[in-house]
Amino acid sequence: MNPIRGMHHVTAITSSAEKNYEFFTYVLGMRLVKKTVNQDDIQTYHLFFADDEGSAGTDMTFFDFPGIPKGSHGTNEIYKTSLRVPSDAALEYWVKRFDRLGIAHTGIKQQFDVKTLSFADFDDQQYQLVSDENNNGRASGTPWKNGPIPIEFGITGLGPVVVRVADFNFFKQVLEKVFMYKEIADEGAFHLFEVDEGGNGARIIVEHNEELPPARQGYGTVHHAALCVDEREDLDTWQQRIEQFGFNTSGFVERFYFGSLYTPVAPQVLFEIATAGPGFMEDEPYETVGEKLALPPFLEPQREQIESQVREIDTVRSTKTIEKEYE
Repeated sequence: MNPIRGMHHVTAITSSAEKNYEFFTYVLGMRLVKKTVNQDDIQTYHLFFADDEGSAGTDMTFFDFPGIPKGSHGTNEIYKTSLRVPSDAALEYWVKRFDRLGIAHTGIKQQFDVKTLSFADFDDQQYQLVSDENNNGRASGTPWKNGPIPIEFGITGLGPVVVRVADFNFFKQVLEKVFMYKEIADEGAFHLFEVDEGGNGARIIVEHNEELPPARQGYGTVHHAALCVDEREDLDTWQQRIEQFGFNTSGFVERFYFGSLYTPVAPQVLFEIATAGPGFMEDEPYETVGEKLALPPFLEPQREQIESQVREIDTVRSTKTIEKEYE
């Protein structure tokens, strides 16, 4: 069977689609490649931020659930999302940028073989930038060419998610036996797992933590993490494999931009397996992608109803000149 290739996307929950758009566009310099709705809850925005071309393995996505309370971090959650940058020098750029913009961060640290810079957004959503300086393995994407970040420092894709679990031995077996990851290093309570080609784009970090209370999902927390496979047929093979180990799955779910399969793998930890294509340029031109409300064909008949339920957000960038910001 074809292996999991690494990360596909991470989906989190925000308190404000507007603030989320501003933060990812003008602070982080990632490209909005799809402004759509949650296909299971059509009154909820679903925003996709990715590299210049909307490549699989580069996108961080957000739900904007009306009225949802703030979440709380703890154990048994996908705690932190990593975003890849090209070099150690890029991390130095981001330290200066975060300082200038008043964004709290930890400073540059090293975890396993990678230099990192952890920070949070306005919802206390947790992130870290990871340097590809010495990275070998799965290739990353291309920074947003027309964004505010100089190309040599720009975010190129997703690195490892950090998953906190109380029952490490169980979760290790899930990763290794079911999903075919391999543990390659450990540092105290942190364990590094890798799959396929390896490298930053094909890793998961697991923190063994029995002391914190269970996390509570809400805005400021991750909803699920998606792992990447090549083809639609791979989802059928993976569904059979996962169910053979006694886990429940959603069965195949058509998302139009990719195919999906969902499975809960631990308390409050939901994994999705998603196909690399067809991608986000299927229904919008490259030049204006993400500027209009996009709906998959099966939701298009409900456009009038959906547009009456979701507020308008101005995401037009093609008519603007966004200057590069050198610190």
